[in-house]
Amino acid sequence: MKKCAILFFLISSVIVPARAAETEVSVLETNVLRVRVNQLTENFAGQLRAATPTNALIGSILDLRATAGDNEETTLAAGCFSTSKLPLVILVDRATGGAAAALAKRLRAMGIGLIIGEANERIPPDITVAMRAADEKIFLQNPYALTATNPAAALALTNDLLPYVDHTSEADLVRKRIKDGEDDSDATNTPRVQPAQPIIRDPVLARAVDLLKALAILHPPPR
Repeated sequence: MKKCAILFFLISSVIVPARAAETEVSVLETNVLRVRVNQLTENFAGQLRAATPTNALIGSILDLRATAGDNEETTLAAGCFSTSKLPLVILVDRATGGAAAALAKRLRAMGIGLIIGEANERIPPDITVAMRAADEKIFLQNPYALTATNPAAALALTNDLLPYVDHTSEADLVRKRIKDGEDDSDATNTPRVQPAQPIIRDPVLARAVDLLKALAILHPPPR
């Protein structure tokens, strides 16, 4: 059996179209690799193309929520993860079954992955995070989405506190400073406005990212 080289073909911040493969790959917050598996098949290992990532990764997330599959031969798929020195978090839910559950069990037995998600009789998670089925369906499509049960969404729906919030952005402040002549045409006085980092509102995915960040602080990944 040929060993998989490094993990996965990366498409920075862009998800592979679903019809291209059963597997979608993306980079979260510039340094966390997410592999979302829609259907685990015998072609899974072939869909993870070897590449040299431009991102300095701190860990990987294998999202097996709402994933099954009939192929129980998961040795090759597990081998792809065993070659990586980065920590791995596996996401499951009540619908994780078949080959997906078998892969999660194998990875945990190999001492590679920590499992996070909903309670599952087939494979109990190491860290349990409950979520409404309706919310999970939304988050699997868009982990940054607002839902009715999300506190930020509730605030957006009620708008109770919005009149008390200063909505002036840093860009607006910079433009006002230049208009008022405080900048003195010195480019060094004008701070570079960084785009806002989108907030992951999917509680299971967010817990995984937070865990990998904490591990990266305690045990910095190899460079």
